Amino acid sequence: MSAVAPAAATAPPPAPSAAAPPWTDLLAAATDDCLAALGAGAGQDWSRRAHGLDWSCRQTLDHLALGLTGYAGLLIARPVDRYVTLFASLDPHAPIPDCLDGLRIAASLLASTVRDTAADVRAWHPWGHSDATGFAAMGIIELTLHTYDITRALGLPWDPPEDTSAAVLARLFPDAPSGHRPSDTLLWCTGRASLPGLPRKAGWQWDGTVR
Repeated sequence: MSAVAPAAATAPPPAPSAAAPPWTDLLAAATDDCLAALGAGAGQDWSRRAHGLDWSCRQTLDHLALGLTGYAGLLIARPVDRYVTLFASLDPHAPIPDCLDGLRIAASLLASTVRDTAADVRAWHPWGHSDATGFAAMGIIELTLHTYDITRALGLPWDPPEDTSAAVLARLFPDAPSGHRPSDTLLWCTGRASLPGLPRKAGWQWDGTVR
């Protein structure tokens, strides 16, 4: 009787790679994180100047509403050489919690527009004609940086999250230095902090072009 050959050992299936979350999820996470941080200071004096800016903390919220809605408008209108003419603003008499609701609406409009925009769509921006992922990254950076500016002015402990910072750096700052925490690098790239061996930047801009 012939011997039966032992069955060949089968290798276990490879573990699935962790895919990067879609930009709509990153934008939603950044929105939740930033609005929670800002809400913690809702009872403070928002007439004080935001850290490093010429606007008050309250005026910085208006800038955020305008920017987030404007990015959605650019993706919808797809101009080749100009901003859109739609401007969004917050009720100047509204309390801060209501203003934060307005920012959530603006961020949700941008996220919905990013989700529904085809990958080949391009729209004008002065810092590089961009696609939907680029405008999502721009929305995240607006939320992140100005939350940093406001929380610093209000004395609230908050730093940009590492995961969204890394995603924004990869999309908008291809020449960013390596070897540092993504949050620290993002603050350096946007003129808000220094890095070891690298002085604080006096001028900066991102690169939204599609690569």
